[in-house]
Amino acid sequence: MPNRFSRRKILALIGTGAAASGFRTETHWSEGAPEIALRGASQRPALLGGSPIRSRPFPSWPVVEDGERRILSEALDSGRWNRSDLVERFENGWAETLGVRHVIAASSGTGALYTALAALEVGPGDEVIVPPYTFVATVSVVLLHHALPIFVDSDPETFQIDAGKIESAITPRTRCILPVHLGGNVADMDVISKLGERRQIPVLEDACQAHLAEWRGRKVGGIGDLGCFSFQATKNLNSGEGGAISTQDGELATRCASFQDAGRGYSVGASGRVSGGDPSGLEYVRNGDNRRITEFQGGLLLEQLKRLEEQSRTRERNAARLTRRLQEIPGIEPASSYAGCTRNAFHLYMLRYEPEAFAGLTRRRFLAAMQAEGISCWGGYRPLDREPFLKEAYRSRAFRKIYTERELNELEERNQCPENDRLCEQAVWLGQTQLLGAPEDMDDVAAAIEKIQNHAESLA
Repeated sequence: MPNRFSRRKILALIGTGAAASGFRTETHWSEGAPEIALRGASQRPALLGGSPIRSRPFPSWPVVEDGERRILSEALDSGRWNRSDLVERFENGWAETLGVRHVIAASSGTGALYTALAALEVGPGDEVIVPPYTFVATVSVVLLHHALPIFVDSDPETFQIDAGKIESAITPRTRCILPVHLGGNVADMDVISKLGERRQIPVLEDACQAHLAEWRGRKVGGIGDLGCFSFQATKNLNSGEGGAISTQDGELATRCASFQDAGRGYSVGASGRVSGGDPSGLEYVRNGDNRRITEFQGGLLLEQLKRLEEQSRTRERNAARLTRRLQEIPGIEPASSYAGCTRNAFHLYMLRYEPEAFAGLTRRRFLAAMQAEGISCWGGYRPLDREPFLKEAYRSRAFRKIYTERELNELEERNQCPENDRLCEQAVWLGQTQLLGAPEDMDDVAAAIEKIQNHAESLA
């Protein structure tokens, strides 16, 4: 760590002079002091009329091959378009991949989260611990159960929930801890799992962006009491829309299966798999919803699953190469992982951008310059704890009947997340498909950033 800080400090000092003189720095590292080499400034930025670093596209998504066409035709011709054999085959395959006993497919990642919270009996008067840096569904499903989301600040180094701050947010009303493995990285499951066990609070993993991610060699989604995945169009495992719930607990699995199928009866059979009870399908044992997935989605997932491992390895290799390059650029901080994260799924490649190292160039202008260079990237999430939908929910008739005005007013003070506020101003994302290309594609990303840094004053 001291070496990295020293290197950045040296580069920042040299870079300031180099930017002013039209040169950029190139650093070669050995066992001793850094060898600094200066070379002529690169081309004019594309945003100012120069040629872009990259004119060819990154890999397209989704990947479609003959298998997808064949299995969709099979589903079409079968006449069984609702969930049937293909969905069950996918559930078994995904359970085997994750190393869990049970998987229940759902209509979406949101539907999976909503179903899982129902299985945990989250309801009015309850509180659910959530991160402020996540997709809105993590929070909206809590509100849909008329419970209160309690935000715990982010760790800006990893972009994950700061697990060390969770316990101080727990009250007697806390019904669930809902960490998100954001971008394919993994939240600190050592701390979260031990805390949930000690305080007897269920842990629901939002693994919607973390297919095949691992914590100490275990696939996420099988570490907490329940896990949820999304198969929406941008996800690493994709069926357009779709989701799944994973668990080792047979009772929770039957509750989830029942809830997503209108409350019909389910049980764990001799095979260890969850199956329906009443053959007529007209026996209802609990209140439920329709969050079922179709055979078409099940078929797509079966085929997409065949290449997920290979694609994941490609993303990991390219992410490692890109990280090595970006760590040498002052003002660019790639997201780190906790020591327990033994595999990052890299649904997103996330970094923090520091304008001070780019002559004060704003993040918005930096993003525009990157787009002009042929590198698609964006600024990521806004502070979810500050979005207007929260106050709209709290002002609703239902919430005002359940909670006192004082309780609702106190939420704003309880939910302060200053680290996340800063993170939302610094974050830059690249998508998972950009990590599926050739290794040289990663050099294009780094070259574009270096080019922008060299000309930051003129761009600003």
